[in-house]
Amino acid sequence: MKRIAVDLAKSVYQVAESVRSGQVVQRKRLNREAFRRYIQEQAEPVEWVMEACGTAHYWGRLAQSLGHQVKLIHARYVRPYRRGNKTDRNDCDAMLEAARCKDIYPVPVKNHEQQQLQQLHGLRETWKKSRTQRINLLRGILREAGIEAPVSTATFIRAANELVEQPELAPLSRLLHIVLAEINLYEQCMAECEQQLKRWHAEDEIVRKLDEVSGIGLLTASALTVVVGKPERFSSGRQLSAWLGMTPNEYSSGERRRLGRISCKGNIYVRTLFIHGSRAALLAAQRCQARTPEKLTELQRWAVETAARIGHNKAAVALANKLVRICWAVWCHERRFNGNWQSTKPA
Repeated sequence: MKRIAVDLAKSVYQVAESVRSGQVVQRKRLNREAFRRYIQEQAEPVEWVMEACGTAHYWGRLAQSLGHQVKLIHARYVRPYRRGNKTDRNDCDAMLEAARCKDIYPVPVKNHEQQQLQQLHGLRETWKKSRTQRINLLRGILREAGIEAPVSTATFIRAANELVEQPELAPLSRLLHIVLAEINLYEQCMAECEQQLKRWHAEDEIVRKLDEVSGIGLLTASALTVVVGKPERFSSGRQLSAWLGMTPNEYSSGERRRLGRISCKGNIYVRTLFIHGSRAALLAAQRCQARTPEKLTELQRWAVETAARIGHNKAAVALANKLVRICWAVWCHERRFNGNWQSTKPA
C-alpha cells in the first residue's frame, strides 16, 4: 500500500509519496483546494500519515470516507526522526520514518460529534479562565482601596455589587459594574455549556456509569469518553493512567529502580479534572471518617490511610491514579461502581 505523508498547514500542504519503505518517489506542494482534489483522485487505497494537529481529524475523516487508511502520529514522536532543519519537506520525511515504527501508537481519528464535545469543554474552560481573571481584577482593586473581600468565590460574587458601591470607589463605580456584568455573562455561558453536556449525555449509559464513581462528575466522565474514544486501545487501567500522565517517571538502570514524580505527559485538561475530583473525594472520605467511620468504603479507607501516611496532596494524586483505573474497569467490563470491590488474582 502506498504511504503518503502530509505536513498540514492553513494554506500550504507539503506531500511526500512513498511506495517502498524509506524511499520518497514524489513530492508536491499544494494549496487547500488542490489538496482536497489530490485526496479524491487517489484511485487505490492509500495510508495517509499526518501529525495529530489542527485540522488533522477533519482531513482524516475525509480520507476514511473515501476508503483510505489514516495514521495520526503525535508531534512528540515525529520530532526525533527529523533530520536537519525544521522544514515542511523534512517533517514529511520524519513522519514516514515514524510511521515505520510499530511501537508508536497512532492517535485515533475523532468523529464530528467527539470534536464538538471537545470544543464545548474548551469553550467552558476559556470562559472559566476569563471569569477568574475578572474576579482577581476586582479583588485587587478592592484590596488597594482597603476594602476586605470574602475569600469564597460564590460569596464574593454575591457581595460584589455592594462592595463596588463603597465611597472609595465612586469614580470607578460604573466601570466596575461592567466588570461584574462580564462575570455574570461568563457564569451564564458556563452554565449553558453544562446544560448542553447534560442534554447530549442524557441517554449515554457509559457516562452515567462513570458519573457514579467517587470524585467523577459529568465534566470528567464526558471529557474522558471524548479523549479516550475506545477503551479497548488500552490493555489495562494502568496503561490508561500512564497515557494520561498519572504514573511516575522511571529512572532505572540495571538492578537499581528509581521512581520520580508523575510524568504529566498526557491530556492536561482531563488530568486536572481527575485530580480536582480526587481532592473532593478525599475530603468527603475524611469527613465520613470523622462523623460515621462505620460507613467508610474500602476505597475511602485506603484514601484516608494514604493521606495520613504521605500527606494530603500526594494522596490526592494517588487517588486520582486509582480513579482512572477504576473508570477503565467500569467502562471495559460494563459494571457498576462499587467502593468495596476487591479484585481477585488468577491462580
